[in-house]
Amino acid sequence: MASIVNIDEKIRNILLKHAGLGSEAQSISVDEDLHRAGMTSMSSVNVMLGLEGEFDIEFPDHMLNKKVFSSIGSIRAAILELTS
Repeated sequence: MASIVNIDEKIRNILLKHAGLGSEAQSISVDEDLHRAGMTSMSSVNVMLGLEGEFDIEFPDHMLNKKVFSSIGSIRAAILELTS
């Protein structure tokens, strides 16, 4: 399994490409609210698709909510749950 640092780095790269946060995606804290930082609902969908491709996972319906995609930490928790 990948280290937490590696997972966070991959999440940040996907946020950089898909979240519409610009370079801020690289410096945002793991607990900061991504939606307050500027990520839209449409961007969340693109982030989800990017995460599914990067980690070879599929988010189940019960995880398709704003809370799961609200921060790097919550995204990481979901990924760890799906890959454990």
